[in-house]
This record gives sequence, structure tokens and C-alpha cells, in this order.
Amino acid sequence: MNWRLNPVAPGAAPAASLAASSAPAAAPQAAPAPTRLRAPAERPWLAALLGLALAVLAATIALPVLALLGMSLWDSAGQFVGLAHFAAYARSPNVLSSLGNSLWLSAASATVCVALAYGYAYALTHSCLRGARLFRAVALIPLLAPSLLMAISLIYLFGNQGLLKGLLLGLPAYGPFGIVTGSVLWTFPHALLILSTALATSDGRLVEAATTLGASRWRVFWRVTLPASRYGLMISWIVVFVLVITDFGVPKVIGGNTQVLATDIYKQVIGQQNLPLGAVVALILLLPAVLAFVAEQHLRRRQNASLGLRAVPFQPQPCPALDRALFAYCSLIALALLGVLAVAVFASLATFWPYNLVPSFKNYDFDLVDGGGWASYGNSLRMAAGTAVLGSLCTFISAYLVEKPRQFAAARQWLNAIASLPMAVPGLALGLGYILFFNAGWNPLHGLYGSLTLMTLCTVAHCYSVAHITQLTALRQLDAEYEQVAASLGVPFWRTLWQVHLPVCLPTLLQVAGYFFVSAMTTVSAVVFIYSPETTLASLAVLAMDDAGDIAPAAAMATLIFISAALGRGLLGALERWGVSRTQRWRRR
Repeated sequence: MNWRLNPVAPGAAPAASLAASSAPAAAPQAAPAPTRLRAPAERPWLAALLGLALAVLAATIALPVLALLGMSLWDSAGQFVGLAHFAAYARSPNVLSSLGNSLWLSAASATVCVALAYGYAYALTHSCLRGARLFRAVALIPLLAPSLLMAISLIYLFGNQGLLKGLLLGLPAYGPFGIVTGSVLWTFPHALLILSTALATSDGRLVEAATTLGASRWRVFWRVTLPASRYGLMISWIVVFVLVITDFGVPKVIGGNTQVLATDIYKQVIGQQNLPLGAVVALILLLPAVLAFVAEQHLRRRQNASLGLRAVPFQPQPCPALDRALFAYCSLIALALLGVLAVAVFASLATFWPYNLVPSFKNYDFDLVDGGGWASYGNSLRMAAGTAVLGSLCTFISAYLVEKPRQFAAARQWLNAIASLPMAVPGLALGLGYILFFNAGWNPLHGLYGSLTLMTLCTVAHCYSVAHITQLTALRQLDAEYEQVAASLGVPFWRTLWQVHLPVCLPTLLQVAGYFFVSAMTTVSAVVFIYSPETTLASLAVLAMDDAGDIAPAAAMATLIFISAALGRGLLGALERWGVSRTQRWRRR
């Protein structure tokens, strides 16, 4: 808090006391006025910004989630019905099947994905793997593609006319096999990022001590490396579990007759127009996501507490046999990821699969099929650009208001809590909440319903938590002395924000913009309920084409989404390097 006091020279008070004791008594004078503390001029500005940020986040995140609870407890006439909607859903014949399938398919997908990603991450961090940077880049490619692309590619590989359908030995591609395989493919990068971080922070002293005592590599791995990364394993399993149980694209495309909670919501809302039961299913889907979020936060705190200040980074030593084995393993995983993407791209160019495989752009004539044509692709680009700009700026402002001011502690805690809420809310649940909240007649924002503006807001809200935490981490790297020195010099907070905080955090700001852009291009679940015929998106066009049986155009549109996301991310990466070279030359000194 920047209170200003009149400075007093050192020693002035004692000298004045000596002079007063030796001088003759003088006429009494009026006592000097006590020094008054003056609040800084920016305090009203911060209060206004905090109030505005709380109102915006409440309207776009908290209130739509509360609307779900309201719809599940009240009927369309506004009468309180308690748990009647929950009882009605419990009496439906397939409720236990949907719940059971969601749980065991998500658990199986998470187990397989984490097991494969752990070996890959171990090779990247604990071996002298040739081409480690290339292998890492290949493994992260699925982040740029919608989950629908993986499911469509599996249809071309293992479907009724697939290239490798004979390898399944009669096992149907549509159903549990397709859901688990597609889920593992698109969640692999998420697990790899977490596990690579966990393994990269291993304490090299423990490995060195175990090796000095004569322990074999296998014993070092089993007794040192694996226990040290147990929190990373558990966190990655929970993250993948939540991603799979809340995913809508893979089970919708290749799930067949296998019912899960995510598709149940879609059927209740779109198929039967039953919003109360849709809200019930969304709340049921919200429960495991919230429990997993709480468990993940607890494990992260435990993991941070286990790191020592004297830890030494692990430096892998060459082991030809192990390095060759891990190189072969990573090559198989990388080829599988690239192969799945390549099949989808090739299928999008084939004239008529599987009878005429001559490449052509026939499938890219989107105006001849369902889904909105090329206009849907243009809508996606506009929404992705708007999401990148709005999301990166809003998360930077909210992170700044949480971290840098020293007043209004309660308001800043509430702001941080609301900003962290979307991490535990599935996209389908948030999208349904947007229907219930913004489509209400009493809502002054009712006119936004069905517009690209509302879809942009929903996408920003869906991805808000990760971006907010990333911006918060970047701001926390700046010492508080920056603000203290600026305040002592009378510099207003907005000038410090513009000349210090924003330039230093520019790389993170552009990375967050890239995250929002890619997420907006690939999202399905967050916007599947709130689009209109004029505002359909490319990812939703893929869904519509698949429903209509136009698999090749769906693969073409999904491929176009992948290429656009990669180009957009590359452009923002180049902009990031240019901005760093212009604003942070001091880093090269």
C-alpha cells in the first residue's frame, strides 16, 4: 500500500531536542498538525477494475454453472421439484450402462495412455535418445488436431472398409475399442507433458548414490525413479481420466451403440429437447470432474513439498542397449501418431475411398455437403482470432488483479476462485449452462444467444483456468520490489503495468494466445449447444458431416482445422520471438 509520508532527515529529531533543552523558554506555539496518511490515487481504479472483473467472470463462468443446478431442481414453470428430475433419470433403462461405460472406458484409456506416455517420457528425460527434440515435437502434434480427427482416422483404419480391419480378428471398431484407442491417441500429449516435467525434476543425487552402491539400472528405476515420479503418474492419470470422461467427439464418432454420459447429454438436449434431464446428466458428469480436480490439486501440493532445495538435475549416462530399445519404442509411438494423422489426410484427398484413391480436392468442396460449407470454416477462424485476443487479455488482467495489488484481499481471492472454476467444469456442462443462462428472457444479454460473440465467450470461459494460472505464474516471477519502488517514486500502477509487467510477460501472453487459438479451432463440446445455422463452426461441421455419412468431407474439414491450428500457432510463435527481441533486449546482456 503506497502511503506517503513527509521525509525527515536522519538526526533531525535529536538535534531539535538538544536545541529545545538549551534555549530559553519561548512563547507557546500551536502544535504541528499530525502527519496524515493519504491513500494512493490508484485505489479507486483498482476497486473499479476488481468489481468489473468479478462481474464479468460471474456472468460468464459462475452463473451459467449455477443455472444447471437451477434447471435440475425447478421445472419449466418455475416450480421447485427437488430431486424429481434426478429420480426420473435414474429410472431410465440405460442410466447404469452409461455411467458404468463412462467410468471404465475412461479408466482404461487413462491407464493405457499413462503407461505408454511414461515410457516415452522416460526415454526423453532419462536416456541419451537420439533425436529427442524431434520425438518430443512429434508427440505433441495431436494437440493441434480435434479429437474427431483421431476417431475418423480410426474408421479408415479399422472400420468396415478400413485398411487394417483384419488385424482386429472380428472385434468391431465401433464401440469400446474405438473409444479407448481414439482417446489414448488424442490425450497422449497431455500425459506426456506432465510426466516429462515430473521425470525431468528427478534428483540426480539419489540415482548417483544408488549407482555407487552397485544397484543395477532396473533396480535404480524400480526403487528411485518410479517412486520419485509417483505424483506425476497419479496427476497425469487423473487429468487423462477427466479429459476422456468429458469428451464428446470420440464416442460420438466411433462409439457405436456404446452409451456414455457425454453422448447422453447430447441426446437429451438435442434429440429430445429435454433440458432438465440434460442438466441432471451434466451435474452427474460434473461430479467426477470436481472430485478429480480436488484430488489433482492435493497431489500437486504434495508433489511441490517433496522437492528439495539441494536437488541436482539428473544427467543420463549412455547405455547403448537401453538407448537403442528406447529409440525403437519411441519410433513405434511416433509412427503410430503420424500414421493416424497421415491416414486422415490421405483419406481427405482420395477421390472415392477405397475404390478410387487418386488424390483430388473433391472432398474439400464443403458447399455440397451438410455442415455449413466454407462459411463454417470462416466462422472458426473469426472465433479463434477473437478468442485468442480476448482470452489472453482477460486472463492477463485477472492474473494481475489477483497477484499485484495489496488491497481488497477478499475480492482478489474470490476472483481467483472463479477463474479456477472452469478447470473442473466439463465443456458440455458449461455449454448447457450457457443455454439456460443466456437464453432466459430476463437476462439483458439474451440477444447474444446463438451469436459468434457468445460462442467466443463460452470458449474463453472453458479454457480460462489454464490460461489464468499460466499468466499468474509469469507475474509471480517478478519481485514485489518493482511495485514498491514505483510506488515510492509516485509512479501510477498503470504505468508500471505498461512498462514493466506487460513487456516481461509478453512471451507468456503470446503463448496463452496460441493456446486459446488452437482450443477455439478444435473445440466441440463447449459450443455444440449454443450455435445457430449462421454461426456453425468447422469442428461442428465435421460432426454434422459424420452424422450425414459424409466421412471423407469430414476428414477433409478436420484436416483443414489441423493445418490452420498449426499455422496459427506457428505465426504466434514467430510473433513471440519478434516481441522478445524488441522488448527484452536486456536478457542478452
